[in-house]
Order: sequence, then structure tokens, then C-alpha cells
Amino acid sequence: MQTANDPKIIVALDFPSENPALELVDKLDPAKCRLKVGKELFTRSGPQFVEGLHGRGFDVFLDLKFHDIPNTTSAAVVAAADLGVWMVNVHASGGEKMMTACRERLEAFGADRPLLIAVTVLTSMTAEDLAGIGITDSPEAQVSRLATLTRNCGLDGVVCSAQEALKLKAEQGADFKLITPGIRPLTADKGDQQRIMTPSEALKAGSDYLVIGRPITRASDPLAALEAIHAEVMGL
Repeated sequence: MQTANDPKIIVALDFPSENPALELVDKLDPAKCRLKVGKELFTRSGPQFVEGLHGRGFDVFLDLKFHDIPNTTSAAVVAAADLGVWMVNVHASGGEKMMTACRERLEAFGADRPLLIAVTVLTSMTAEDLAGIGITDSPEAQVSRLATLTRNCGLDGVVCSAQEALKLKAEQGADFKLITPGIRPLTADKGDQQRIMTPSEALKAGSDYLVIGRPITRASDPLAALEAIHAEVMGL
């Protein structure tokens, strides 16, 4: 359930540089959303940009999808925790040793540690793409396999399609967090997203946090768009 202290909306800051991102951020309300910073924006603007978002009162999901040997990946996750982010992610395909090392090194942060989640199968990958890297199972079966591995390694959850949420919640349990992109209000354009759900549909299916980009970031009034979605999901 969305509460005042745990907003379910994560606004994706898919901007190429700091200035347009901050122009948008300054129109939003940290009581109603969190922010996602990805590879392009972080690579251009760095930790100082994330610190600036914290200074404006926002929680930050650092979406860098770390994937490397266990020592390197766990060190990167610790660096993210030192930065004070709310959530950070790794690729589940990095395997058990990598994910376990990340989780163990975050234990030193106690109650202040960020949520640690994993990416299973990239939403752009088809069965043909998986076959090209030697995986003959369907994308759905691979998502379930990697979600189970993620849970067994002690991570907090996975990024997944909202269409997968109901199945994964049943398989992995209520406490296993599901973070779902591709969320579109009924009034929004579908853009290049084909497998979408509305915010309320996604939460009812088992999503815990909703990653929403263009319906808010390209709205003529971003705060009004955010408040409309916030009102839709409040109490769900």
C-alpha cells in the first residue's frame, strides 16, 4: 500500500544531462515520488548530481545494473551505499557468488543499507536473443529462474515487467519486491512500450514500485501528472 512515507512512484530521469533533469525535478514533490538515475545521466553528471537530488529531499534509485566479478561488483554496490542511495541494482546473470558478495558487504550499513535488487532478463531480449547466448528456455522461464536465484542470495527483489508480477509474487513471496517499468496511465500515449499496465493495474498485480517516465517527464504540467497518478494509487 502506498503511504506518505513510502511513495510507490519512481520517476525515471531519462535525460542526457543535468540541467534538463533538474528543471524537471524542481517541479516535482519528494513526498509523492522517488527518482531513478540511469547510466547516461550518472556518467555525465556523477555522484554530485545524486547528492543534489538528496539535497532536494528525494530518494534515489541508482539504476546502473552492475555486472562484474564479485569483488568489483560488491565494491561498486558499497560505493552506491556510501552515496546514500535508496536502491541499487545488479544483473542476476552475474550469478550466486556475485549477488551474495554484494548482499554481504551491504550488511555493514545495517538499517541504512539501500535496497539491493537484480535485473533478470532485459525487456528488450527475445527468445532468439537468449538462444544466441546459449539459453534455450523461454524468457519467462529464465526470468523465474533468475528471480529464484536472486531471492536465494538474499536480495530484496527484481526488476520485471508488470505482466510478470502476478506470477513472480506467487513464486517468490509477498516480501520479495517487484519494481516494474512500462507503466502508463490510461490517458498517456503508449510510446514504444507494447506491454504496459496502468499504475493501479500494476499494483494490484503485485508490483511494489512503479517506474514511470514520459507520462510525467514530458507532461505539460509534470507535477499535475504526478499528482494524478499518486491519487490513483493512494490506498492500493
